[in-house]
Amino acid sequence: MSIIAEFSVDSDDFALHESLTAAPGMIVEIERVVATLEDKVMPYFWVSGGDKTEFEDALRDDNSVQNITAIDEVDGGKLYRAEWTENIETIIYAYVEIGATILQAVGRNENWELRMRFDDQDKLSQFQEYCFENDISFELNSLKEQEQPMASAQYDLTIKQRETLVTALKAGYYNIPQETTMSDLTDELGVSQQALSKRFHSGHKNLITSTLTISHPDDESE
Repeated sequence: MSIIAEFSVDSDDFALHESLTAAPGMIVEIERVVATLEDKVMPYFWVSGGDKTEFEDALRDDNSVQNITAIDEVDGGKLYRAEWTENIETIIYAYVEIGATILQAVGRNENWELRMRFDDQDKLSQFQEYCFENDISFELNSLKEQEQPMASAQYDLTIKQRETLVTALKAGYYNIPQETTMSDLTDELGVSQQALSKRFHSGHKNLITSTLTISHPDDESE
């Protein structure tokens, strides 16, 4: 069974240390990572919230990336494409050799918070052993087996929470004006209004946490 791990790591053990240090107010979010046929690993990442001039000046001299290209700029955020260099062997090893998947990565104030999926416990152990052998320190914050379909597990939703949110969306609950009510949804889902309200609250909390932050909401039973 695959494993989802959340951990923190210093930027000097991962990537963009010089850039984050130069612009401490900047937030960097990796959108996706692509491995090319030439064995290059290319991250796409958004930057926002800080001094872009200081960040871009430092980015040009940052030894963790090369061939940097600005792709887009929307609402104060800027999207870049780059290539990881050999200085960040951790991510190259995890992504290419072990086959780990980066689900989310957020860098700020010389620190990265990562959520990654490993095929199984052995793959996770290989990654941890590699980090120990190469003096790469990290703090493991959360570890769990993936017991749900990826569409739910990636966003920390239970099956019931996902069913509720998707049903509400399709029924027009989030439209303006609303096309359905809480009462209509309780009838369709066959639950009480109290249970429905709890699913909404927990589902929204987990969805926001998993997409806008990397943290560890308290477990809440249905």
